[in-house]
Amino acid sequence: MKLAVAGKGGVGKTTVAAGLIKRFAGINSTVYAVDADPDSCLGLALNLAEDKLAALKPVIEMRDEITRQTGGTGAFYSLNPRVDSFLERYTVVNGKINFFRMGGIKRGGSSCYCRENTFLHALVANLFLESKDVVVMDMGAGIEHLTRGTVKGVDLIVVVTEPTRASVNTAQTVIGLAQDLGVQRLGVVANKIRNDREKAFIHHLFPTGKVLGTIPFDERLMEAAMGIGGDTVPEIEAALDEVYSQVITYVGV
Repeated sequence: MKLAVAGKGGVGKTTVAAGLIKRFAGINSTVYAVDADPDSCLGLALNLAEDKLAALKPVIEMRDEITRQTGGTGAFYSLNPRVDSFLERYTVVNGKINFFRMGGIKRGGSSCYCRENTFLHALVANLFLESKDVVVMDMGAGIEHLTRGTVKGVDLIVVVTEPTRASVNTAQTVIGLAQDLGVQRLGVVANKIRNDREKAFIHHLFPTGKVLGTIPFDERLMEAAMGIGGDTVPEIEAALDEVYSQVITYVGV
């Protein structure tokens, strides 16, 4: 199964992605956890060792490797660089979870991402098309990342939204663009829901059967992220359990 988690920045994509990854790993699946968000928070959400995360170079910074794989520094280069051995060398492994980062924020004045993006798309295509295990990709904020290269072979895009008009508009735009790119299965997860009125707002704006679940707003999640109190919030974990069950049902595995 190959999943991509998308949505407006700050809506809780990483919370949902990490929740799904942990649940798939818990049933003894090998899970490739792909952090494609420049903010790179997925590793921390998965409780991976900070020293290992700090030592893990993102693909976009590996200029020498990319240049070699794409065939030199000229204007023309291979659009299909081999990436078979790449995952093993640039992955943090924790039990059944195999984590790697796709990229990072580029400094002002740097050259364009053309060559790096070629390699990134080849890597994603290789992973999404050839992996026989579970792939969960935490996408960057917004819609710019949605291309035929990054959604090719995806079984389901999970679009996360908050109960606000701006967030819903982004979610609807993501859904429309994904459909234009040929993605057939899309589901919505509503996060930070505080009451029944907000839940009804979400269900009113998205087609029946598209809402995979709702996750309640709870300040304890922020406290857990700061290391205050427990590591988990029972109500949120229960909601993520429901989202996971709906994903399994929706994809039909």
